Amino acid sequence: MTAPLPVRPPEPAAEEAPGQRPPSRLLAPLRQTGQLFALALAVARAVFRRPFQVREFIEQFWFVASVTILPAALVSIPFGAVIALQVGSLTEQLGAQSFTGGASVLAVIQQASPLIVALLIAGAAGSAICADLGSRKIREELDAMEVMGVSPIQRLVVPRVLATMSVAVLLNGLVSVVGTLGGYFFNVIMQDGTPGAYLASFSALAQLPDLYVGELKALIFGFIAGIVAAYRGLNPRGGPKGVGDAVNQSVVITFMLLFAVNMVLTAIYLQIVPPKGG
Repeated sequence: MTAPLPVRPPEPAAEEAPGQRPPSRLLAPLRQTGQLFALALAVARAVFRRPFQVREFIEQFWFVASVTILPAALVSIPFGAVIALQVGSLTEQLGAQSFTGGASVLAVIQQASPLIVALLIAGAAGSAICADLGSRKIREELDAMEVMGVSPIQRLVVPRVLATMSVAVLLNGLVSVVGTLGGYFFNVIMQDGTPGAYLASFSALAQLPDLYVGELKALIFGFIAGIVAAYRGLNPRGGPKGVGDAVNQSVVITFMLLFAVNMVLTAIYLQIVPPKGG
């Protein structure tokens, strides 16, 4: 009878150095960023696949428009007024009152209007989209759709993202018009400006690419708002409480991305498109 082999005692686990975090925590932000870009790529591919969810797109378009049109119009008036008053005060100190209209309108069209639209879509429509997808996720509806061979991205995410993009582009025109009218009213009535000088300075400084870049920004911002809301809605944590946390995170992340992307787009535009008369 042979003697039993000696059992080797387990080696002690290596102790972590003080202040050192596990690799998974360090790579978590990078992993989530990659998943966000992967979702954006998957949505871009699914847009051209058939069948297209026309009814879902129309319902989401109407919902996003209904919750953002009135707030956007109301917010654009004080925005245009503040910009007109501030620019008018600065131009008066510099002795260039004749350029008040052009400077304020360009500020509204290029910067204020796309940001107003994007912030309202992210705060009102994006939070609702994130909550809807998150509740479906915790009820395992999305898993059931995948079991039945239905892609949740093509069925649910693509119509919502296209709806936010379409409403953003159309709403940007409304906000630009209302903001310009608000700036015109406050400049002419409260600062004793002349209507002719206001319009003449606008035609002297503005050009069509200024309007194009505003619409392009609105389109990109709508895409970002829809993608971030869908990503956080598809990845909630901790049940119903996790859905609420995902909604808050989607709004904050969207705001941060919007300002960063706006800075990049503005810098690129100013380098590519020369100023009028330059």
